Amino acid sequence: MNLPNKLTVMRILLVPFMVAFMLLDGIWFHMTIAGLIFGAASLTDYFDGKIARERNLITNFGKFADPIADKILVISALVCFLSKGLCDPIILIVVLFREFVVTSIRLSAASSGKVVAANMWGKAKTVSQIIAIVGVFFMQLILEVIEFMTSHLQIPLEQMWAYLKYTFLEGIFFYIGEAMLWVSVVFTIISGLKYVLDNKDAISEM
Repeated sequence: MNLPNKLTVMRILLVPFMVAFMLLDGIWFHMTIAGLIFGAASLTDYFDGKIARERNLITNFGKFADPIADKILVISALVCFLSKGLCDPIILIVVLFREFVVTSIRLSAASSGKVVAANMWGKAKTVSQIIAIVGVFFMQLILEVIEFMTSHLQIPLEQMWAYLKYTFLEGIFFYIGEAMLWVSVVFTIISGLKYVLDNKDAISEM
């Protein structure tokens, strides 16, 4: 297995650790740690493609596994966001519907010996999703810092910080995060339609 494919596999292996920290509410800065893991996994997506192109290490396994790894990473984060009230369920439904459709096209094409690689819109979709998810994680970091300061550092105006967190910042951050995620949904829909139009032959054989 070459280096780009190892990075792709590593991205998948990081997902359980990200999910575990997202769901462990009893640990301080658990969302921040999960966000760092997500960021590290996202970087493997950049480097595996860059290395594969520069060293001519593009393989059929990489063409198939790379987008699958992206799906696992993004959907796992969105499911955890949904469980924590940070994501509209419609966003997750749209993403899942698009991925099921595209994966069905890929499997149909694979049955006839054709590998459908990610296109420009698919990459734009993934980048927009990663940016949105990183944005949500960053806002959770700010909230976790405020919570830590008000709970442990005995800073002045403690009640004012708590008021800002629970009555203002959380609401503002939720809507900002939702807006970012909905922008990624637009790219998700466009990329899905693009796959359908570009692979009508594979669909007709399903």
